[in-house]
Amino acid sequence: MKNKTVVRSMDILNLFLENPELTFQEIIDLSQIPKTSVYRMLLTLEEMGFVEKGKDSKYRLGLLFLTYGNLVASRLNLRQIAFDIMQELHKELKEAINLIVRQGDETIYIEKVDVYQKVRLYTAVGRRSPLYAGACARAILSFLPDQEIETYLNKTEFERIATGTITTKEELLKSISDARVNGYTISHSELEDYTSAIAAPILDFKGEVVGGLSIAGIEANYQDENIEFYAQKVMKAADEISYKLGYTKPPQ
Repeated sequence: MKNKTVVRSMDILNLFLENPELTFQEIIDLSQIPKTSVYRMLLTLEEMGFVEKGKDSKYRLGLLFLTYGNLVASRLNLRQIAFDIMQELHKELKEAINLIVRQGDETIYIEKVDVYQKVRLYTAVGRRSPLYAGACARAILSFLPDQEIETYLNKTEFERIATGTITTKEELLKSISDARVNGYTISHSELEDYTSAIAAPILDFKGEVVGGLSIAGIEANYQDENIEFYAQKVMKAADEISYKLGYTKPPQ
């Protein structure tokens, strides 16, 4: 069941899609919402930064939407830049190639290429996972600033998702340390049993981690010399994407 207040608030915000600025009375007339309700909702929306009231008493969308817009644009840009590189990597390896970004204390899959993979994995566009679980998510976590990692560790409660999920702070710190030395992360049966992944971070023009790229498949294929083989492939692909995003270190 939809929340009536939320729906009405969205109705008000949607008015600005065709009207850059509106008076209080115009909002009432266009929305057909009672005056007192409009007044209360505008106060809340203004306080939260979704709308702002000018000296001319007209309402406009707040600067908060610029922040949201930039976030969406950056993700779309990342996906567009990464897609061709992901396809080439998938054609070569016939393993699933995943692209994720951070969303708070979670990550979300924004692209996946697995046309030639015989066995479909758990990963899917829109699926979320905690930052500590899975190679791709940990490729982001491991390369965040130390203070952000410490803050995250202090507030995180670990949950076992599959048989191999990291469930202690000590295990996670060891994985982060290894990732920073090796340049990649690896996981076995962390999000789904009998699956593995190897991932590398994607950096932007400021050298900040903005995403993770992984090669994933059946666990039996991610052993011994294959680990180094896949690691080199995913790091090279991640470096190519980073370079296209403006990171100054050219891909090897």
